[in-house]
Amino acid sequence: MVFTSPLSFFCSILSSHSSLFFLRFLVELYIWSWLGTVAHWCVTIEAPGMVVLCGVCRRLRDCGIRPQIMNGPMHPRPLVALLDGRDCTVEMPILKDLATVAFCDAQSTQEIHEKVLNEAVGAMMYHTITLTREDLEKFKALRIIIRIGSGYDNIDIKAAGEMGIAVCNIPSAAVEETADSTLCHILNLYRRNTWLYQALREGTRVQSVEQIREVASGAARIRGETLGLIGFGRSGQAVAVRAKVFGFNVIFYDPYLQDGLERSLGVQRVYTLQDLLYQSDCVSLHCNLNEHNHHLINDFTIKQMRQGAFLVNSARGGLVDEKALAQALKEGRIRGAALDVHESEPFSFTQGPLKDAPNLICTPHTAWYSEQASLEMREAAATEIRRAVTGRIPDSLRNCVNKEFFVTTAPWTVEQQQMHPELNGAAYRYPPGVASGGIHGPMEGMVPGGVTITHTLPSGTHPSQAPSPNQPYKNGEPMREHMTEP
Repeated sequence: MVFTSPLSFFCSILSSHSSLFFLRFLVELYIWSWLGTVAHWCVTIEAPGMVVLCGVCRRLRDCGIRPQIMNGPMHPRPLVALLDGRDCTVEMPILKDLATVAFCDAQSTQEIHEKVLNEAVGAMMYHTITLTREDLEKFKALRIIIRIGSGYDNIDIKAAGEMGIAVCNIPSAAVEETADSTLCHILNLYRRNTWLYQALREGTRVQSVEQIREVASGAARIRGETLGLIGFGRSGQAVAVRAKVFGFNVIFYDPYLQDGLERSLGVQRVYTLQDLLYQSDCVSLHCNLNEHNHHLINDFTIKQMRQGAFLVNSARGGLVDEKALAQALKEGRIRGAALDVHESEPFSFTQGPLKDAPNLICTPHTAWYSEQASLEMREAAATEIRRAVTGRIPDSLRNCVNKEFFVTTAPWTVEQQQMHPELNGAAYRYPPGVASGGIHGPMEGMVPGGVTITHTLPSGTHPSQAPSPNQPYKNGEPMREHMTEP
């Protein structure tokens, strides 16, 4: 006979005498009350930075009992992982009754923990890492990826769909923040506030009219200038509304947008990229990045722009050939540029083609950020995960961007059991020491709840679903919209 604890051994002795049954009950009750728990779970720290979840309490650890790991046979809850972050305080209240939430804080896909690769059925991620087909094949149970943001160019959505993995985004993410930041960049280029500030920091004396003229050289009036927007999705429209207040004439190019919207917003539509570049005093990018528009702004298209025009990019770094841009800035073909996104991120002025480019403003991919926007995006991401867990993939999802690559869907069913809210805690981390600056071990750990979930995983790779009749083709492959933001 195998005894799992001293308690079971002691009780087995008592059970051999039926006359001592009542005594056995009293002894059991006393021992359990001494341990201080009946059926609760607790978190113990075996070593700094390592979390161990045990099934009874810390004192039983000394008795040689090895607990089941999270998401093991004892608690078949789905594992949802935040891949490139470590703050799950927003996601936990939304998901704690359905799923185990973990975070990796990975700086690259190589740092994603093996447990997440093997067991995670849901993943949330920002823009800081990339998931290629090879990366997706490493996930054994993954069914849904939520891109916390509007762009999804860092995920191979076709490969994901063929593997039965839904990819969702947050199309309304940070529209106001992105538009506000874009307009700040535009105003900065026209009024040259950044360069005026730098001049004062460097000790430049600005007093006489000649000195003002010299230090503010290049400042221009905004009223009557033409602002050209490439892509007229949510952020493009928000920029247009703001720019009109400052006196800009706004034009846009977007081949995927239906006619009529320009009338309601009081802007003008052009039907070729060349027309927009030729007419614009300032060009601003507001489109997603894909294989069809990589380096949309290059040496050839820059030469089609007006001499001395401005360029602003708060969309995706790959839309601009930075080498061609640097050369155009040095030659004066472009008067100034403001970039929030870059071909290589994180961006640094110490390397790359832009390191010695003049009249350039750069920010570190932060145009989208505000505390309010971050909160809204994370809530939306966790809510979409809930829809996936409790519904059908991808049919129950609101913002699935790769449905056309699905052939079949797999249902998930959740068997509701009695819940214990006090057993739910904070998110824990896989692995504890994957990246510097993580949360200290004593602050980590999650206590599981009691939901049983069953799900059907894809059995293999499926061919792409046939495109809709109205979907355009290129080289025999269906084209995805590459101008309008989702």
